[in-house]
Amino acid sequence: METFLGQTALGIVLGLGALGSALGIGAAGRAAAGAWGKEAKAGERLSFTYMVLLGMPLTQTIYAFILMYVGLSGLVLEPETVSRYGGLLMGVGVAGGLAEMFSAWMQGMIGASAIRALSEGEGKGFVFMIIAMGIAETVGMFGFVFLYLQLTTL
Repeated sequence: METFLGQTALGIVLGLGALGSALGIGAAGRAAAGAWGKEAKAGERLSFTYMVLLGMPLTQTIYAFILMYVGLSGLVLEPETVSRYGGLLMGVGVAGGLAEMFSAWMQGMIGASAIRALSEGEGKGFVFMIIAMGIAETVGMFGFVFLYLQLTTL
């Protein structure tokens, strides 16, 4: 049972991280599409700035992949580690997956609001929008770093 938990955890962390990125990109993408439609209708140049905000939630999938990869290296190099620490790996997988999922999702929600604000505010405040999204990113980074450190101490 411990081996099953440990192996399953590796999929969970990446799956939840990617889910959060997809939700975040989807939220920001919908807002960007609306803003581009408004700009196109007004005959204005379409803003590339929205692409930056739209892509930011993708990084949490990378953090989740690294956590999964570190766990996999333990599985390949030391299979007995997985059977011995399966419960711990499951905790890391679920905690890491949730940290990345919610960080990316909320980052995308902030990005969606930022895109609407930039569209309505004539592009003003971009730096503040990036900072707000960076704060959400920090939650994912903390989750990644703390759990990565846990994995490397096994």
